[in-house]
Amino acid sequence: MSGATPASAEQAVQDTQRWLERAVIGLNLCPFAKAVHARGQIHYAVYQQDEEGGLIDALLDEARALAASNAAERDTTLLIAPNILTDFLDFNGFTARAERRLARAGFEGQFQLASFHPRFQFAGTEADDITNATNRAPYPTLHLLREDSVSRAVEAFPDAEAIFGRNMQTLEQLGHEGWAALDIGPRGAAS
Repeated sequence: MSGATPASAEQAVQDTQRWLERAVIGLNLCPFAKAVHARGQIHYAVYQQDEEGGLIDALLDEARALAASNAAERDTTLLIAPNILTDFLDFNGFTARAERRLARAGFEGQFQLASFHPRFQFAGTEADDITNATNRAPYPTLHLLREDSVSRAVEAFPDAEAIFGRNMQTLEQLGHEGWAALDIGPRGAAS
């Protein structure tokens, strides 16, 4: 991440929590996030290294810790990597490798891996398409979700498949100015 001041772990967590509260929960992009946030069941971890070599190991460590914890205390983990993988295509490739490593480590069927990135871009969209913002976070972030919790949440939400379409519509209505007004970018690193 040359040319930028690395974000401190504390700042990366604060920025991520602000994004979660204002965008993910505030815009209801994920109807399941509010409850785990309110109950303090989200664990935030920060990988501060400036090389990706140890990030998969950190993810596996977080998966083991999540598996060993009680879901009532820690239901999900956000692993924030503020100082690496700033290129979305590199991050996307890394995420695919990380999913394979989680499966080889025995976590398939136990955890899902979701990913968020400041420059997230859905296939077939332009980089400035506002709908990409549904998966944009202040920093590259890997989200470990318990399969059991996801299944329960989907059962409780009658039309879970409609979330994606509703999110696209929400972002289109909000527009770029509305998204910028949320003030959810990183504060810990210089652009």
